[in-house]
Amino acid sequence: MNILIIGGAGFLGANLVRRCLQDPGNRITVLDSLDPRLCSTTENLREVWDRIRFVRGSMGDEPLIAEMVQRQHIIFNCAAQTSHSLSIQQPLLDAEINCLGNLRVLEAIRLLNRDAAIVYVSSSTVIGKATEEIIDETHGEKPLDIYSANKGVGEKYYRIYNRIYDLKTIVLRFANLYGPYGKGYPEYGFVNYFIHLAWTDQEIKLYGSGDQTRNLMFVDDATEILYTAAQDSRLIGETYFAAHDEHPTVREVAQKIVSIFNRGNVAHIEWPEVRRRIEIEGVRISSARLRSITGWRPRYSLEQGLLKTKAMLERIHS
Repeated sequence: MNILIIGGAGFLGANLVRRCLQDPGNRITVLDSLDPRLCSTTENLREVWDRIRFVRGSMGDEPLIAEMVQRQHIIFNCAAQTSHSLSIQQPLLDAEINCLGNLRVLEAIRLLNRDAAIVYVSSSTVIGKATEEIIDETHGEKPLDIYSANKGVGEKYYRIYNRIYDLKTIVLRFANLYGPYGKGYPEYGFVNYFIHLAWTDQEIKLYGSGDQTRNLMFVDDATEILYTAAQDSRLIGETYFAAHDEHPTVREVAQKIVSIFNRGNVAHIEWPEVRRRIEIEGVRISSARLRSITGWRPRYSLEQGLLKTKAMLERIHS
């Protein structure tokens, strides 16, 4: 199959490239802007560089997007501005990437390749604070920051283009992915940031008690359901949560990371005001709908995922 991965030099995209390459008949094209603000880098693709076609460019380049979507059987859109805090500081940048960028991709596909399956990577944070004990696709949406709001808008674009133009769109919502090639910055996901702090033997500072629950998932489980979903016509036109069964607290995650990496330590500090205002508190997500259709289940526990991440870091830095 011909597969285009937009944003394929980022954390999730780089891992998805590797999953797609496991099937030898796939021909992988990666499109990425390599924008330093988005933390994409060709270093994430160094091991597979000679097995893919790489094109540097953004979703803002309409002629390039038009060229790239043609003759593709599957298109994954992993490209995004993913920092909650940066979206508040630069809301127009976030809208340019997460809203207009998706519209440009969808328009190009509508005009030039309606037969392609398109999978859009979204976020569980589109719902805002949980109002139910268990979160599923029926939960309302009251996002707390610009990033989450715009990811929700992007979801609606994909749904509309399916309804009006019969595009084969699928939306998957993920929460707190972690693993190899993760970004070691606090604004790009707390689990990979905690891993970075432990790996470099630094202190992991938790806001407040750290008792809020979270859904976490090792990135290999995410790439498996992405690859599976793109080839399952039963999923077309809808949005699904893709989440793990485990619901550890933030404190438990930090302690587990320190224990497995045998480095760093955990401390508690007061909530910064901005972070307190956008904190979603405890969340328990169900992906029962997606599982009932596909049979997919995450393979890796938190401990197993952290051990695989540690092994990868040791190999990279050996």
